[in-house]
Amino acid sequence: MTQTASGALLISALRALPKNAMSRLAGRFVSLRLPQPLQRWQILLAAWWFGINLGEVRDPLESFACFQDFFVRALRPGVRPLAQDPNAIASPCDGAWGEAGVVEDGQLVQVKGQGYSLGALLGSDADAKRFEGGSFATLYLSPADYHRFHAPCDVKISKARYLEGTLWPVNGAGLAGIDGLFAQNERVAAFMDLTGRGIFDGVCVVAVGATMVGKVKVEFDSLTTNVKGAPSELREYSDSPDGGRAPRFSAGAEWGRFEFGSTLVVLISGDSGELDIQPVGTKVKMGARIGTLRGVAA
Repeated sequence: MTQTASGALLISALRALPKNAMSRLAGRFVSLRLPQPLQRWQILLAAWWFGINLGEVRDPLESFACFQDFFVRALRPGVRPLAQDPNAIASPCDGAWGEAGVVEDGQLVQVKGQGYSLGALLGSDADAKRFEGGSFATLYLSPADYHRFHAPCDVKISKARYLEGTLWPVNGAGLAGIDGLFAQNERVAAFMDLTGRGIFDGVCVVAVGATMVGKVKVEFDSLTTNVKGAPSELREYSDSPDGGRAPRFSAGAEWGRFEFGSTLVVLISGDSGELDIQPVGTKVKMGARIGTLRGVAA
């Protein structure tokens, strides 16, 4: 992808701006509570501008206290059917395919001809080795997309790593102009066991923030992105003798959301399965089949 003059100008301007503080401010702005009639018109205007399908929204527009609540809206039951094959890997989100392929020499592809380090993305070279030779897919969410994300198959969360960073845009300008963009931005990497198949850390989904993304939040922990002064940290989960259990999610269950933005990077180890790679720009809906698991479920 070639950097355009306008894209280069945008990136130059953003280098001088406090992107994280700007994004926190944007998050507070869209969380303002407006009088109900005005709030409804704000939602209707945004739906028209971005092309959001209001027929899929579960709750009445009058129920949203602020625009942020609408942005992370739930969908009506049945509008995102889940692939029924027990060996299917389901798309964890609505969006469009970006670069995808095979992890080779610890590298993923950001744009054609431009790679970046998987170890840097995950914050661990040791964790990156687990996915060498496996599949990866980059899924981009537009403002029109549903912004919750879900389990691609039956999983147990083994650990989650928050990685502090900046917040570059994940559009064409950012992808062409910023080396290793996904490994620079704020992100949460969730590592998942396929316990029903006896495979550990076979799946990893990385939720990557972007410019004007207020937060990335997960259902199973208080971990969130873009909190001023918050350091990177790793949290591990396991079943305990006193009855405590690591977080588990069945295929299609919600486990996180973007408050504006952004991108999911999906990683499947070679012994876990394989993704069905699609051309860049191909649209995908949450729950649709994007790959196949290996082995037989217990």
